[in-house]
Amino acid sequence: MGDVLAGFHTVWEFDTDSVLIRFERGIRTPKLFQVLGERRVPYEALAAVELTHGKRGAVALRAVPRRGADPLMDAADGQLKTGCDPYRLVLPAERETLAGYYADEMRAALGDTVDEPSDRYLVMAPPPPLNFKAYDGKASFDGRSVAFRWFWTGASSAKWKAGDQTFPVTELADVRWRSPDVLGGHLRLVRRGADGVRAAEGGTGSGTATGSGAGRPAHPGAADQDPAAVVFGLGYGLVHESLPFAASVLEAVRAAGPEEGTAVTGHAPRTIGHGKGARPHPADIADRIRHLGALHEAGLLTDDEFSSKKAELLAEL
Repeated sequence: MGDVLAGFHTVWEFDTDSVLIRFERGIRTPKLFQVLGERRVPYEALAAVELTHGKRGAVALRAVPRRGADPLMDAADGQLKTGCDPYRLVLPAERETLAGYYADEMRAALGDTVDEPSDRYLVMAPPPPLNFKAYDGKASFDGRSVAFRWFWTGASSAKWKAGDQTFPVTELADVRWRSPDVLGGHLRLVRRGADGVRAAEGGTGSGTATGSGAGRPAHPGAADQDPAAVVFGLGYGLVHESLPFAASVLEAVRAAGPEEGTAVTGHAPRTIGHGKGARPHPADIADRIRHLGALHEAGLLTDDEFSSKKAELLAEL
């Protein structure tokens, strides 16, 4: 088509085989849009194109992604608020006719597989490295593994007993993101063979931007006690930080797939190191030993557990 359609906070540039969605960086632009910057969406990645009416007579042109075509929408799993939908272009009421024209043009460009889940991701997730602060720890992703480093002020005793964690993407089967905008928000990694792993590995997101996030089975256990999860809270794990992170990990997990000759039985997370030649700050080690001492005094750690963990921390100096 070769045309440009500009709306509020967003501009769509139409090509023969795709649409480039560019997001503004204005103060009123949702932070998620600012983080995404721009996204190229092949028409092959779309299931439908809708035209609806919004507030104050505005019209909204929305592309509906196919299941399994976009890791961001798979990770969101229907939990995004309407105003943060990256596939929605809001236009003034007087541009309704023009919006209808482009909706028809896009529909004509859709393939004959719109009702089928995509067998691969067609829209790219934000690239690593990525990191964000949760309430109980810092999550980092370098493209090959996810690392959780616990905060002594927020992590549960179960997580402190388990120690900092690292999870190679080859050992993961899924990523579960529960929005920080609802009670119990968290990001959880599901290891291969673990209970609750979805039957078909490949996106199961609903393809919609609103909903309850009930598209996947619930994972047993509380996230604040699970060393494979970080929990959100007020000011922690914000959507524009944790959702792109989850999407990037999900994309890598799906690209990795089960390794040939490897039994899909699940693996215990490994204790994370600090990298060759890297040394933690002594003050950080001292804080963590003090926290272990508090857990020990409260009866949450045995004498042997306390001595073992303290020795591990001192060995890092």
